[in-house]
Amino acid sequence: MSGQLLDRLGARAARPVAPGVRSHARLHLLDWMACVAGARRHPGPVVWPAALFAARLNDASLGQLLEAAVAGYEACIGVARMLDDRHYRHFHPTHTAGRFGAAAAAARLGRTDLVQAMAIAGSSAGAFWQVRLSGATSKAFHVADAVLGGLFAADCAAAGMTGPADLLEGPLGLFAALCAEPRPLPGPRGWLMAEVSFKPWAACRHAHPAIDAALALPEGALAHGPIQVATYGDALAFCDRPAPRDPPSARFSLQHALAVVAVRGRPTPADFEDEALADPALAAARARVQLSRDEAFDAAYPAHFGAAVSAGGASVQVADAWGDPEHPLDEAALVDKFRTLARFGGLGDQAAEAAIHCVFEGDDAAPARPLVALLGDWLGP
Repeated sequence: MSGQLLDRLGARAARPVAPGVRSHARLHLLDWMACVAGARRHPGPVVWPAALFAARLNDASLGQLLEAAVAGYEACIGVARMLDDRHYRHFHPTHTAGRFGAAAAAARLGRTDLVQAMAIAGSSAGAFWQVRLSGATSKAFHVADAVLGGLFAADCAAAGMTGPADLLEGPLGLFAALCAEPRPLPGPRGWLMAEVSFKPWAACRHAHPAIDAALALPEGALAHGPIQVATYGDALAFCDRPAPRDPPSARFSLQHALAVVAVRGRPTPADFEDEALADPALAAARARVQLSRDEAFDAAYPAHFGAAVSAGGASVQVADAWGDPEHPLDEAALVDKFRTLARFGGLGDQAAEAAIHCVFEGDDAAPARPLVALLGDWLGP
């Protein structure tokens, strides 16, 4: 059936959103704002920037903003779940799938045809992973381009432009060009936002299970001798960096993350900045970290992100990283993360508490403009 996948995905993204789902969306909004507060030069995932911008243009309520973000997550995750291993090896899915999410969120707020907006946005999706191997910094451009592409696609759809409704499965479509064996669209099981993880640590997600396992070792176990990390292949492909040279590479270094735990304890955002990289104690600890690939963790991945860390005669294994749906962060932990990143980003306590109040106390009668204005103040001119 022509257009079946985008039609089905569009229908799901256009569903009414229950109050309980909007409440969960508030947590994701706060988490995105934490990333903005802590690293104002990197805007984070694509759905929230697109939704906030479209909310401002359409004079939307906070409730409408939350519902649009839920729809954007549905579209983004729905497409991402259909992409196969070949796609993930070569293309940055935040761009590929993210354009669909940004377009869906913007279109829902603008009362524009979601399917057409997604079809237009997806017709130019794709960003190459070579950036990860070359040391370039244009990965952030992929994110920004996905946001802008989704917003522009929603505007084009509103103006009457049309896209191929069979963009995903058509003979010259996205799957044919960018996948070897695309997966089926996930069945409707509520909203896919409920399956999204939160990140407690300022490092690549692939480093999180090893950080969690290291933190659970007995006190003093990491002080001397080798630190052995066993995990799945993608964690090594992304994060085997024994000598990180700058903050971005530090955040993608299992060796540095484990060194931070060994020397300083629970990682903070500052532990991945230049000062930490220059710390000789961390350099010495990085040299003690030994990585290996584990078949059991490989078999469980990507449904489960796991790792085992052994040191000082003790060993701890985790099947799921803290923040995954199987091991969730609660609201208090997310608020604490926001306050930590707000301080790291140089925001005053008053602005941070105002943001928390706006996210949790806003309702359908409260316009989203104050929240957008607050973010605008943070982002600067």
